[in-house]
Amino acid sequence: MSGYQTRQNAISAVTNYKPTTKPLNFAETSPAEVFGSNVFSDKIMKNMLPKDVYKSLMHTKRTGEKMDSSIAGPIAAAMKEWALSKGATHYTHVFYPLTGLTAEKHDGFLTPDGDGGAFAEFDPKLLIQGEPDASSFPSGGLRATFEARGYTAWDVTNPAYILENPNGTFLCIPTAFVSWTGHALDKKTPLLRANQAISKVGRRFLNLFGDKTDEMVISNAGPEQEYFLIDRNFYFARPDLMVCGRTLFGAKPAKGQELDDHYFGAIPRRVLAYMLEVERELYKLGVPVKTRHNEVAPGQFELAPLFEQANLATDHNQMIMTTLKSVAKKYGMACLLHEKPFAGINGSGKHLNYSLSTPSQGSLYSPGETPAENMQFLAITAATIRAVEKHGKLLRAVVASAGNDHRLGANEAPPAIISIFLGGDLAEIFNQIELGDLKGTKAIGKLRVGVDTLPALPMDSGDRNRTSPYAFTGNRFEFRAVGSNQSIAGAQVAINTMMAESMDYVCDEIEKLTKKKVKLNEACQKVIQDIMKKHGHVIFNGDGYADAWQKEAKRRGLPNLKTTADALPAIVDKEVIKMFEKYQVLSHDELHSRCEIYHEQYNQHIQTEADLVVKIATTIILPAAIRYQGELASTAASLKAAGVEPRISILQNITDKLRDLQKNTIALEKLLTTDTFESIEAEARYKTDKILPAMLAVREVADALEGVVADDLWPLPSYQEILFIK
Repeated sequence: MSGYQTRQNAISAVTNYKPTTKPLNFAETSPAEVFGSNVFSDKIMKNMLPKDVYKSLMHTKRTGEKMDSSIAGPIAAAMKEWALSKGATHYTHVFYPLTGLTAEKHDGFLTPDGDGGAFAEFDPKLLIQGEPDASSFPSGGLRATFEARGYTAWDVTNPAYILENPNGTFLCIPTAFVSWTGHALDKKTPLLRANQAISKVGRRFLNLFGDKTDEMVISNAGPEQEYFLIDRNFYFARPDLMVCGRTLFGAKPAKGQELDDHYFGAIPRRVLAYMLEVERELYKLGVPVKTRHNEVAPGQFELAPLFEQANLATDHNQMIMTTLKSVAKKYGMACLLHEKPFAGINGSGKHLNYSLSTPSQGSLYSPGETPAENMQFLAITAATIRAVEKHGKLLRAVVASAGNDHRLGANEAPPAIISIFLGGDLAEIFNQIELGDLKGTKAIGKLRVGVDTLPALPMDSGDRNRTSPYAFTGNRFEFRAVGSNQSIAGAQVAINTMMAESMDYVCDEIEKLTKKKVKLNEACQKVIQDIMKKHGHVIFNGDGYADAWQKEAKRRGLPNLKTTADALPAIVDKEVIKMFEKYQVLSHDELHSRCEIYHEQYNQHIQTEADLVVKIATTIILPAAIRYQGELASTAASLKAAGVEPRISILQNITDKLRDLQKNTIALEKLLTTDTFESIEAEARYKTDKILPAMLAVREVADALEGVVADDLWPLPSYQEILFIK
């Protein structure tokens, strides 16, 4: 079968697609009834647990204090009863190893009774602790491969839930994952530690401003999830998409996203049906999904939940990614979470909306009606400015990956230079404080549209800046550099820890002044002024895509870590290790292990892609081009035999490109034979500086061939087909 036939069969399957499952009976059960129906929620626990047990558990969740182990028995019994009522036969401890994926091992409730029957059993010890084999998960040298013991520990702060399958259900218990020596082997454990650290320092900060309550200071997150949807027939016809999650070859289509006609457009019917089922499945799990829309690139979409407590938001985002992928199969589609599946059009990110709050105050980043008079707000914002400037390299490192390198810095994502956007009014206030002359800004008015029938709209204090990596957006900051395929845990661990360190610094400096009888407001302004002089150069309200910003950032001394190989070493900077150890979030060994693991993952991603570039170029693209060369040569020979002088420019063009393709492929193969490196960091640098450019050289020739080889011979579905045929 020719490549053209393969593509035509895929196109036919796409255009003739019919749903294989019955439509949802959305009128039978309202969304409000569905929401949280598969969650062992506080409401259910209140109804099923003894009052003293429920009260004790809620106290732990509310204050962060250690749980009374005696309540595990009643909770395990109630959890089992609830799960069995939902049809569950098994339970699993869900955890998030350093692969960035979700892991689970299922165990059955049923135990033989000795009389030919069975009974359901769930020992409290099995709720509190599990023991999955840890030998095959990344550890970065924290233990030898033969040392297999690892523990999962019940995370009481997040609820258990039921996952459904057409043939049954099972109980999922959120857990942390640690080695038998107590080292964190997962994403959750450091996040719980960082949440604890920011709460402790946050209380100190609020006490300084007169809030003497012992409420937890809560880290909140709301990650916006971008993704691509393509038909599975195209997906399976592209080995690069199947194996690597992105296209390693593909010429730019005549039309891409230039007309901006996909963004916020009417959602395609098939896609909307998919979205509705995704949302329904997530509603069952208590995930507060709020927004859905077309994104900028053709075939790209977004789903966004409401703000939640950071740990829960992280678990929910893992559920979102899993659900997006699994439900897509039911609709004959593949969900791509790679940061850059297609060259030349926008990639996908995961904007992490971040704030700190308390139950009584709400967001600590709320400026109020008169932000210039809100010293608590100004102080915490100043702490943020200091934290981002001081630890910009760390922020870049925690979003470093082979996939995200293709996205960061393109005209679709923030640059690799970490800066802060405050907006005009807020930047003016901090500028005034730096100059020692705080006057405030003019009152925010109403925006009049100029149409009598339209209401006057309340104006925001500043416009939004989509090019900023760390932007203030009204009552929170938005960290826009996280990749669509990444866990949000790493970014939150870094932000919470560096915020704890910076808020501690602000408290120390203010207390030094107040002990000298300086009034609180005056002391705050003095500390903020000092921070602005030392760290204010991280504020940038302009166009992050402009070449001028690259030069200006260099002048300001802001790092520009463009690749993962550049960025990852920051994880083990002395100051970073000192900070993480001070707040007991990650130890020296845990940080070094993560640095090693992330280097290994980067190196393996590039190796896999490079190997596949060679294989596809050699076994798919080269044969197709040679067939076309043969057809041209045969036609030329026939014309010459008939006395007609053939025009051989096309044949010469194909021949030249074939020669270049073979030459570049051989050069890449030769580079891949190097397998001895002084260190894992040296290997990453080699793959960045040598392998990636060699892969691109192969691609450039192959993509040029796609533009001249006869369409009926070209074997791979094109960008035009993949992105526009739904």
